[in-house]
Formats: sequence, C-alpha cells, structure tokens
Amino acid sequence: MIRSELVQKLTDLHPDLSPREVEAIVTAFFDTIVDRLAQGGRVELRGFGAFSTRGRDARTGRNPRTGDTVAVDAKRVPYFKPGKEMRARLNV
Repeated sequence: MIRSELVQKLTDLHPDLSPREVEAIVTAFFDTIVDRLAQGGRVELRGFGAFSTRGRDARTGRNPRTGDTVAVDAKRVPYFKPGKEMRARLNV
C-alpha cells in the first residue's frame, strides 16, 4: 500500500473528513514519528510495533560499478520491531 492508497482508504472509512484533512492527519502522523526518531527517541504503537533507530559503525564499502573501496561513515538507520498482535495475525 502506498501513501495515496492509505489516504483514500481512510477517506472512504471516514466520509465526514475531506481528503485534504485526511492527508494532513497522515502527514502529521508520519512527521511526528520521524521527528521523534531524529531526536533519538522511540515510538511504540501497542499491538502494532515499535519504531527506533540503530547505529551502524563506519566501514569500508565497495563501489559496485568500479570496484573501488569507499569509506562509509557511521550512521543511524530506522528499525521496526513488530508487536505481538501483529506477529500473531501474520502467522495464523
């Protein structure tokens, strides 16, 4: 499902809201998650899962086109751990 499909589904489920209002809600939801992760925090949605970040160490990579070695800086990457209820529904 892509973002526009999510907005359309929510608009269908809540006909009292305009597509523009639903888009604003979805944008605010995702922006809040990203802002919290950028601050080094964690976002937990009970029954769904938890978003957090994990650190990756600096390493030596390889340019696949040329084969040259490239220094890759340390970075934080997003991580999602599904909740117990989600895992149960996926493995019925």
